[in-house]
Amino acid sequence: MKRLTLLALVVTAIVGSPVLVGAHCQIPCGIYDDELRVQLIEEHIGTVEKAMQQIIALGKDQPANINQLVRWVDNKEQHAQEIQDIVTAYFMAQRIKPMAENTDGRASYVEQLTLLHDIQIRAMKAKQSTDLAQVEALRALVVQFRKAYFGEQGTHAH
Repeated sequence: MKRLTLLALVVTAIVGSPVLVGAHCQIPCGIYDDELRVQLIEEHIGTVEKAMQQIIALGKDQPANINQLVRWVDNKEQHAQEIQDIVTAYFMAQRIKPMAENTDGRASYVEQLTLLHDIQIRAMKAKQSTDLAQVEALRALVVQFRKAYFGEQGTHAH
């Protein structure tokens, strides 16, 4: 009887557990929405900024509201990680195609990878601090990436 109860609890825990879904699968389905992914990065940047502002404000309160402070720190780190995940799992792994040396498009390829790497680093620095300059740097890098990826208009032509 104990084994059956334990088995039922384990099955319930597995079935009832939330499933984490990434930015996009790595199955070659051919369904991509690059513009949406860039918009998601921009939204995550806005959330990181809001979290930083809240952390700064809550840090000034006496006595400090530690629970809220911890929640905003966790929120900031989750959204910065989402930026990194979209950059890595979506753009770098699936969308930016490798270009051999001395081929047309190599310079564009290198520029896009460099910008994505810079976004990765700034997202990491945003996790580590409440420096709002990291948010501004992220925004500027996304603008640059938009132009490098979509062209001068900076958006995907639908």
